[in-house]
Amino acid sequence: MIGPNVGIYTAGHSIEPKDRNKSGYAIPIKIGNNVWIGGSCTILPGVTIGDNSIIAAGSVVIKDVPSNVIVAGNPAEKLKDI
Repeated sequence: MIGPNVGIYTAGHSIEPKDRNKSGYAIPIKIGNNVWIGGSCTILPGVTIGDNSIIAAGSVVIKDVPSNVIVAGNPAEKLKDI
């Protein structure tokens, strides 16, 4: 389930100033089964979210989330196992 106003961003680009506008590329995001992403979350490129996990509303996910956990915050951190 994905709540309203969730941003799932896969775009990447060079960090060098002269190359930033030349080209971009996609960095995959993997979202497992039975995941619940609360409203207004941001999921950044390259992240994997494991099965059955919950991303609390307003969280910013910058690193992988294991299966069967609840994460929250900016940056999102594990709150508890489920």
